[in-house]
Amino acid sequence: MSKILIRGAKVLGGEPQDVLIDGETIAEVGSGLSAEGAEVVEADGQVLLPGLVDLHTHLREPGREDSETVLTGTRAAASGGFTAVFAMANTFPVADTAGVVEQVWRLGQEHGYCDVQPIGAVTVGLEGRKLAELGAMHESAAGVTVFSDDGKCVDDAVIMRRALEYVKAFGGVVAQHAQEPRLTEGAQMNEGVVSAELGLGGWPAVAEESIIARDVLLAEHVGSRVHICHLSTAGSVEIVRWAKSRGIQVTAEVTPHHLLLTDELVRTYNPVYKVNPPLRTERDVLALREALADGTIDIVATDHAPHPHEDKDCEWAAAAMGMVGLETALSVVQETMVDTGLLDWAGVADRMSVKPAQIGQATGHGRPVSAGEPANLTLVDTEYRGQVDPAGFASRSRNTPYQGRELPGRVTHTWLRGKATLVDGKLT
Repeated sequence: MSKILIRGAKVLGGEPQDVLIDGETIAEVGSGLSAEGAEVVEADGQVLLPGLVDLHTHLREPGREDSETVLTGTRAAASGGFTAVFAMANTFPVADTAGVVEQVWRLGQEHGYCDVQPIGAVTVGLEGRKLAELGAMHESAAGVTVFSDDGKCVDDAVIMRRALEYVKAFGGVVAQHAQEPRLTEGAQMNEGVVSAELGLGGWPAVAEESIIARDVLLAEHVGSRVHICHLSTAGSVEIVRWAKSRGIQVTAEVTPHHLLLTDELVRTYNPVYKVNPPLRTERDVLALREALADGTIDIVATDHAPHPHEDKDCEWAAAAMGMVGLETALSVVQETMVDTGLLDWAGVADRMSVKPAQIGQATGHGRPVSAGEPANLTLVDTEYRGQVDPAGFASRSRNTPYQGRELPGRVTHTWLRGKATLVDGKLT
């Protein structure tokens, strides 16, 4: 592979430096570097980050290729600066066997836009009644370490305890979609003032918080690792903060949309704002930002949930829940966390690359931008501002809540082990 010299990049937002890539590896970082025959990328003060890692992506394949495929989803990931994504198990068939997770993993290997690590289902068919083949999925070629029934909650405490006990044997983690089903029957949006005024079924905060409280206590009892998917309420923040103060092995994620959007948007009845967990209040949004800044919430994860046009362009009650997020995630984080002074770019790298790679055990990702490390890198023009146009998305679906909204930042280049997957904002 040829050499690439990235000239004048602000590594983690610091002073401009040069970064030399030789093959799959970063060869040198410093000032005034040169390399005969190297391809030169003039960064002109753009911010260079380790390649982003998404612990929560829905690629839909197998079974729902009308909304996304591994190819289109990984192209979207590369466009957003991601070099690794974790693919959720709610496919058709469900990724609850070694055969299915290996299929998803091999598709990721074939397409090459980013690494794809399958997440295995906790229970057979996501039905919550019987543990899936956790050990077989871990021992497969895919090497699954994260398990989740995301889209559904593992609401049976006995099943959840058994799952935590099982994954402890090989250092795995159970990622919980915290939603008490009995408290959210018929729920259409956040339970509160807006739901009462609109007459829509409410999704109360306690439905999330009660499951998180139970699961951190189970994790403490078992001595195992639990990860909280798409945490969305101020109360959930306090529970996780308490659990961490006790030394419980809990990590948590927040989505970009929960850092920016509130339930006031539901007044438009536009189904693009229908998501699970729902958009919450301004108070929750501010609490989530502070928690991400102080480390109570460990990472940002997109919960990229593509849907075809017909599943979202309909009346609110019939619309599917979910939003695409891979191609806008970094811009939303810049808007809500960097431009507000809550995080610097080193903090963004920590929350969107280093820690998600650690939680998911993504080998070679989330590493320092330094000599000898894998050349998984993302270059960001942080001075750019522009309107979001889903017509230009690489994702097969267009269900973004940001259409027409002006957001900062644009990923210009992405490298996966030294191979450019995105150059000047265009996929290779």
